[in-house]
Amino acid sequence: MSKSIKSILVLGLVAVAGACAKQEEEYVVVQPEPISMEPVYTGKYK
Repeated sequence: MSKSIKSILVLGLVAVAGACAKQEEEYVVVQPEPISMEPVYTGKYK
């Protein structure tokens, strides 16, 4: 085979291997707004 055909085959194999490689997934954690505590009855005003 000529060098150009071998080069094209090698580049094709590299492209296929790169496309099939396991890709890591990104996880984005969205935190809700902070929860505020309600005032607690202390018995100060009876």
